[in-house]
Amino acid sequence: MGLTADQITTSLDWIAAREPAIARALEACGYPEPRIRERGYRTLLRTIVGQQVSVAAASSVWGKLEAELGEDIHPAEVLARDYDTLRACGLSRQKQGYARSLCELVHAGELDLEALPEDDEAAIAELVRIKGIGRWSAEIYLLFAEGRPDIWPAGDLAVMAGIGKILGLEERPDEKATRALAEGWRPHRGALAIFTWHCYDNPAL
Repeated sequence: MGLTADQITTSLDWIAAREPAIARALEACGYPEPRIRERGYRTLLRTIVGQQVSVAAASSVWGKLEAELGEDIHPAEVLARDYDTLRACGLSRQKQGYARSLCELVHAGELDLEALPEDDEAAIAELVRIKGIGRWSAEIYLLFAEGRPDIWPAGDLAVMAGIGKILGLEERPDEKATRALAEGWRPHRGALAIFTWHCYDNPAL
């Protein structure tokens, strides 16, 4: 469960009270809609399925997986299928490797997605054990599926561009600068990340 509308509003109001540029952007663009995903294995599997393909293509593959494996797409069912079966569903050899990595960790009880560490960095470290899940994917999962309030995906291009636009910077900040810029806005950076996506291509700003 991601951050609720009330949580986003409260966090952005807290930051806006301390940063006039955020307050101006908030007045111009309004509050963003929540971005919510279900917690658990299926969301991470769907992340893997959706890597480097269009939304339509990912949806098609997901539908084929549900038809072959059942709506729950249980990890054991994925592990029981051979390469050709999963390939017929649209999963490349690489993505099958990623999916099997996730399924093996979950099925063996080595990764408990209902009890990730409370510390964000420790939770990210757990998630990146999955092949194909890097820091960005882990951060997005923790923000959208767990609603962790201080996740700040500083390596996201739209976050970098969005915060640069909001603050009126002449050049888009790099990841290191983007991380540094937001230090003073802890522990509310998750809502700000959602706001940067909201502002990124917003003609009102």
